Amino acid sequence: MRTKDPAVRSLLLDRAAQMLRTRQPVTLRSLVAGTDVSTMAVYTYFGGMDGLWKALRQEGFTRLAAKLAAVPMSEDPVHDLAALGAAYLSNALEAPDLYRVMFDTGFELEDAAAADESLHSLVHAIERAKAAGRFRGDVDPVALATQSWAIGHGLASLVATGPLPHAALAHVVPVLTALFIGAGDTPDRCRQSVERGWNQNPPA
Repeated sequence: MRTKDPAVRSLLLDRAAQMLRTRQPVTLRSLVAGTDVSTMAVYTYFGGMDGLWKALRQEGFTRLAAKLAAVPMSEDPVHDLAALGAAYLSNALEAPDLYRVMFDTGFELEDAAAADESLHSLVHAIERAKAAGRFRGDVDPVALATQSWAIGHGLASLVATGPLPHAALAHVVPVLTALFIGAGDTPDRCRQSVERGWNQNPPA
């Protein structure tokens, strides 16, 4: 049996996402047009078009999880939360086509549990902040992680696939700072942590 080439799989996924963003009809023939692969490749790698749609959403979450996992953790969990937020937004701006599709619930996910890893990375950092005394003991890590994600997702959507300019990302720092102060962190320390985390690797 011929070994599957991961590069072909990535090519088809990236091309499908780009075509969706530019509102081109995605069919077996249009997907491979201008490439060196045949329509049979869609069946070989995805079992057909339905499988490709599922894989497309999953690929978005897989790449996001890898991006977040690459963020080095420090002794300051609030700093790390801001750094994770910056990585999230960087991921959206680097692959806006894939980012848009990964939240399209019209397509199922191949592995829904794997998509939860993005939220779990935030939950873990919040639990560390509670243990360090930065956040109150009654703070719900999942609820606060969800609020943080909502902030990042809202700005990412408006900048990467919407009407706001890149400069709008500057709103992340004051908004996250206010959110984390509300969770119990002290204002000055929180502001410094969020600014350092964000500036560690700000979205380009």
